[in-house]
Amino acid sequence: MSFELTILGSNSALPTSNRYPTAQVLRVPGRCFLIDCGEGTQIQLRRNKINFSSIQHIFISHLHGDHYYGLIGLISTLNLMGKKGDLHIYAHSELKNLIQPQLDYIRGEMTVRPVFHPLNFKKPQTIFETKTVEVISFPVKHSVPTCGFLFREKPKSANIRKEKIKEYNIPIANIREIKNGADFLTSDERLIPNDELTIPAPKPRSYAFCTDTAFYPPLAEIIRGVDVLYHESTFLEELKELATKTLHSTAKDAAEMAILSGAKKLLIGHFSARFKKTDRFLEEAKQVFENTEVAEEGRKYSF
Repeated sequence: MSFELTILGSNSALPTSNRYPTAQVLRVPGRCFLIDCGEGTQIQLRRNKINFSSIQHIFISHLHGDHYYGLIGLISTLNLMGKKGDLHIYAHSELKNLIQPQLDYIRGEMTVRPVFHPLNFKKPQTIFETKTVEVISFPVKHSVPTCGFLFREKPKSANIRKEKIKEYNIPIANIREIKNGADFLTSDERLIPNDELTIPAPKPRSYAFCTDTAFYPPLAEIIRGVDVLYHESTFLEELKELATKTLHSTAKDAAEMAILSGAKKLLIGHFSARFKKTDRFLEEAKQVFENTEVAEEGRKYSF
């Protein structure tokens, strides 16, 4: 299974008639992650036919309302649907205090149990991990404590060629070490190189989510070589002074971060409501980094 990103909201603080505040769903093998939860997230989940119950982990970048005001409604809906078990929420430690009074007023016994995990806004930190994937939070540069998130698939072992097992009479006890890179010594003392015995594993995939943030060069090393980089592009260069003042980025800034980090693909979003269309954002970014696309609501990006 590939990584699959669905854009639910691509606008900044003020929604427009056709762009919602920030929210995304990232599917990775065995998991479904919700990244930010602006107003309208439930509607967009419905429109995109995403099963609410598949979401067990929610990542909230910061406590500006356009990134979490949809959360209490989503929790209430999950409870009404009878979803049981833990709902893991990774966010600023203050988020629990902000929404707990609302949770206390939900009618009836809560079947879904929010579990809050505080983020570290001083250094990168692994906040979720399985055998196949890990999620790393990292601080970005904004007017309030804000984190980006790196979703990274763990390397897989190579696949051993079945015909080679029979050809060289390879014992079962040797297969694991061969899959991990070892050569094989036959009974007649011939050394068979690993590349003859195995098929290389697919390259691990990765996705970085960076919003809201000013252009911040230290990010480049954290997200080095990422397959897809989502980077906020609230303004165009013509409003560079405003971007600097509000600690946001321009489309050109996002493209320069893609180059600096060695990203393979750039998605730009978090657009200011001043702009009805996004074509100028794309044009500005592509002048710097060709492999750029606009984050379009309802669109799925597979990689």
